[in-house]
Amino acid sequence: MPAPAAALDPLVRWAAQEPGGASRVFIRGDAVAVAAPGLSGRDRLVVAGPAADAVPLVRVVLPRIGPGFRPFGDRALLRAVVAEVPGLAPVADFGWMQTDRPPDGPAEGAAWLTAADADETSALLDEAFPASYAYPGRCGPGERWAGVRTGGRLAAVAALAWCAPDVAFLAGVATAPSARGLGLGRTACAFLLREALADRPLAALVVDDANTPALRLYRALGLAYRPLAAAAQRAEPRSASSAPPETIRETSSTRSSR
Repeated sequence: MPAPAAALDPLVRWAAQEPGGASRVFIRGDAVAVAAPGLSGRDRLVVAGPAADAVPLVRVVLPRIGPGFRPFGDRALLRAVVAEVPGLAPVADFGWMQTDRPPDGPAEGAAWLTAADADETSALLDEAFPASYAYPGRCGPGERWAGVRTGGRLAAVAALAWCAPDVAFLAGVATAPSARGLGLGRTACAFLLREALADRPLAALVVDDANTPALRLYRALGLAYRPLAAAAQRAEPRSASSAPPETIRETSSTRSSR
């Protein structure tokens, strides 16, 4: 049986990660939900598709995957889900930004970092971005860090983290406070975007709505903004026993199911 159109959503493709991995894919009608443990620092349930199918899908899936998973998806859809699924509460609004084109302009000065740079990278994050989910050694298979040095010291970093086969994901973007305003964060991001888009058709990241400088930077690099929201389970989900089992199918892939 072919997968619904929502399976082509870049957010869904990113959440599904590697085929056969830890993610679980659930389908109801034209909606898809991907339970992705440890994705970008949290257990997430990425949801896409029409609310008429997504709401009952989330209602049935939550009891199957446990209380730690947070529904995550387009803002309007998540608001409909929170309004109709018992035990959910909104926790954050933010943006997904993506591009399929490498940025214009130079990226000289940025380079790949190595394992020998991990402690220095962590120290910079501790100083400049302690709330980052991305830290060396925590970002899933294939994580890679890039950085910019000034005077021999690491001044800006960014990572490719939690990447899917066809969606590169940027995280851990940080600039030392003493080096801000010099364009070093842009240099690190431009370097990563070019490297990522040489191997994958799409690159993306998430950003807080209140982070105006970051939004300005990412838009200047050519990334388009998409409003998202997340919710958390505040109570044990209602039992799914009343739902007809044939209305929900689980598969290991977003591509197709038999």
